[in-house]
Amino acid sequence: MRLTSIFAIYLLIWTLTLFAVLPVGVKTYDEAGTERVPGQADSAPDRPDLKRKLLLTTIIATVFF
Repeated sequence: MRLTSIFAIYLLIWTLTLFAVLPVGVKTYDEAGTERVPGQADSAPDRPDLKRKLLLTTIIATVFF
């Protein structure tokens, strides 16, 4: 198998894993009890914590790969 094929398959697994991990542990501003910025969507997360989710996605995708 070529290196580009291996990378493409890993990227596909990583992207699918990211979409599965993104909603985990998310609280809205109403659930967290903090004030929203005017004009902000009701469903906006209080703290998205993207660095932790990217790391978790990488770990899970590597295990699945």
